[in-house]
Amino acid sequence: MNAPCPLDNVRIVLSHTSHPGNIGAAARAMKTMGLSVLYLINPRLFPDREADARAVSARDILDKIKVCTELDEALENTVMVAAMTARPRDLSHDVFDARQGARELLRYARQQPVALLFGAETSGLTTAEVNKCQIIIHIPANPEFSSLNLASAVQVMAYELRMALIENEEPASPIGSPVSFNDLELFYAHLEQAMIACDFLDPQKPKLLMQRIRRLFARARLEKEEVQILRGILTALGKRW
Repeated sequence: MNAPCPLDNVRIVLSHTSHPGNIGAAARAMKTMGLSVLYLINPRLFPDREADARAVSARDILDKIKVCTELDEALENTVMVAAMTARPRDLSHDVFDARQGARELLRYARQQPVALLFGAETSGLTTAEVNKCQIIIHIPANPEFSSLNLASAVQVMAYELRMALIENEEPASPIGSPVSFNDLELFYAHLEQAMIACDFLDPQKPKLLMQRIRRLFARARLEKEEVQILRGILTALGKRW
């Protein structure tokens, strides 16, 4: 029995897509490189004839699309989420170029689902969306004209993921037990609640505290057991308070 292909664990997530043609073109770009899992978050138009026309022979991917209303739903059960953005961030995560980022994603995809998050065509990803990710990936481009069409960006990353698979067909060293997106979000909510309870965080004036904390733990690449320990500590401290 053949082992499952890591590319089957790679989830392409398009947030608030404006043009249905880009959805179809992204599906076609994915299929040419062996990716098949596509999620949409609040697309302006879908299903749509233009999406079908641009997909050409990749309509089977459109037929299996999962349309979500919330980002958390689209990222559910993933263990690594990469934000595709070219904009500089004041509180940046670890930043990879397309080739490095594809290799990093594939390391995790050999075991469990990962996601590659793309923003809306005109505005890109919001800060809130980037904060839900563990790493940032950018496509090196002409600094005087660095704006790629959405489907073109998907094509570049699909190609880099396929090349990462071809170049590293031997199983990568075990990562451990990476924590799922769901459990990580529960941890952040638990930590925020604890900080409010002990007056460390004023919910009326949060400033950038939670954003900094998310960046800190994103760099740490927490494992499942580590999150369980941290939540255990928070629970014990809560009982003392």
